[in-house]
Amino acid sequence: MGNFIKWLGAGLGFTLGGPIGSILGFALGSVIGGFSKADIERAKAYGETSRTKQSGDFEISLLLLSSVVIKADGKIDQRELLYVRNHFKNMYGEERANNAFKLFKSFIKSNEVSTRQVCGQIRQNLTHASRLQLIHFLFGIAKADGAVNEAEVNSIKIIAGYFYINQHDFESIKAMFYDSSDSAYKILEIEKSATNDELKKAYRKMVKKYHPDKLQHLGEEHVKGAEEKFKQVQKAYEQIQNERGL
Repeated sequence: MGNFIKWLGAGLGFTLGGPIGSILGFALGSVIGGFSKADIERAKAYGETSRTKQSGDFEISLLLLSSVVIKADGKIDQRELLYVRNHFKNMYGEERANNAFKLFKSFIKSNEVSTRQVCGQIRQNLTHASRLQLIHFLFGIAKADGAVNEAEVNSIKIIAGYFYINQHDFESIKAMFYDSSDSAYKILEIEKSATNDELKKAYRKMVKKYHPDKLQHLGEEHVKGAEEKFKQVQKAYEQIQNERGL
């Protein structure tokens, strides 16, 4: 219990209040046995001494929204659960991943998640770059079973809307998970008719938007996750250059 309390508290800031705090309290009290109001207060007190508050906020937000997307198509695919489990293991290590997955499974079973309220709280407290990274991860979950279905896309699109992420940014991230003739152009947010100068300008813009350094405040584990998105931008640019003989 003590280690879980420390994990829960470590880095948590805004997520221990508002609608997310209510969901946490319900999940811990109803699904993970042995938790009390005093335990929540201990976790909160521990979190107030941590320097990694934003990282913990991102982590809880990721778990909550992952549960929403996984349930979007009316079934829970073990490959999607494994994707979340492995992602946390790669980012945080075995022990922290085990603690995170305990909480994640409680979110999966809960019907207490209000997507609009949760996203509103996240939007007010996490940067635009952090919210883009959340959307990228959610598409990764949806793709874990081999294909992104319409229900999952719609669920992620709703989340993106609540995040105030515009349609161009949404389509750019979405295109990173589809293999089509125009995916590279969508990733760079340009049309096939764009000139070479417009291509270069779009690439520079996307490099700035998706640069991993924008997530330095979340810690090295999240910077590594952002590198995947950044590499997709570079790959798209190189693909179009090769097609045009540049």
